[in-house]
Amino acid sequence: MFLRQMIRKKDGKEHRYFSVVENKRVAGGRVVQRHVLYLGEINATQERAWRKSIEVFEEGAAQPRTLSLFPEDRCEGLLPDATIVGLKLSQVRLRRPRQWGACWLTLVLWRELQLDRFWARRLPPSRKGTAWDAVLFVLVAYRLLAPGSEWRLHREWFERTGLADLLGADFGLAEIHKLYACHDRLLVHKQALFEHLIERWRDLFNARFDVLLYDLTSTYFEADPPFPEGDKRRHGYSRDHRPDCVQVVIALVVTPEGLPLAYEVLAGNTADKTTLRGFLEHIERRYGKARRIWLMDRGIPTEEVLAEMRCAIRRCNTWSAPRKDD
Repeated sequence: MFLRQMIRKKDGKEHRYFSVVENKRVAGGRVVQRHVLYLGEINATQERAWRKSIEVFEEGAAQPRTLSLFPEDRCEGLLPDATIVGLKLSQVRLRRPRQWGACWLTLVLWRELQLDRFWARRLPPSRKGTAWDAVLFVLVAYRLLAPGSEWRLHREWFERTGLADLLGADFGLAEIHKLYACHDRLLVHKQALFEHLIERWRDLFNARFDVLLYDLTSTYFEADPPFPEGDKRRHGYSRDHRPDCVQVVIALVVTPEGLPLAYEVLAGNTADKTTLRGFLEHIERRYGKARRIWLMDRGIPTEEVLAEMRCAIRRCNTWSAPRKDD
């Protein structure tokens, strides 16, 4: 392990930030770095103290050596039988426990939904050998089992799981820049992904789409404008009680079983009542007009949209929607 320095310029001044990092060897003889501890901005005196501490931590031998956990001189009285292993239970320690069962079950579900085949065709390995479909599975397993930041996945979570063994890979799947870059490769496959999942839900669960739930939520960012043109982060009504932060609005359509059918990320200042008409048209184009029941918060549909929905009912007599005062 060693200290790594990063220099950033802020308000015309140079600021030096330090992290303790560890070299890890991965496939192909490459060496990648894993962040062990973020030290933040430290001055020269603190830097020398940290370097001294790290030297003490590494002190003792030039090369790592393997120690016998149970030396022979502590196993007196045993017969000279190579099949007998002597243990001192008082000295047994649990080292590097890993999450295995939940990771295995996630992989089973991934394959049952045939997402391994779907993404293998759309995320081929890079020229440098990066298995992007495996990186994506790591991200999905993380979101399902212990949701948090990619930074936490990289620093600690991946090595506390059995994902490397399950995927026949190593820490290279959790390199921080790969975790971030993987997201950029997904959006173009959004439509194809929903079409694939809908077919699998029909096959596995006999899913029907005559009752749908529609709702909106938001997520905020602790960032300050201005942002690039077209950026969706805006100030708006904050469900998180953070009006000081910019946000985006997320609209979602799901079945009563919780299976998502469509979603959109909207500008943070989007009013709830302006979103419904577009989603009604989107669902009708994909699944056709049917005797469909919509469930949503009372403040989402406007009288104008409700009038359009009732007019459609009278024209085709195929589906109905609840009145606003129901």
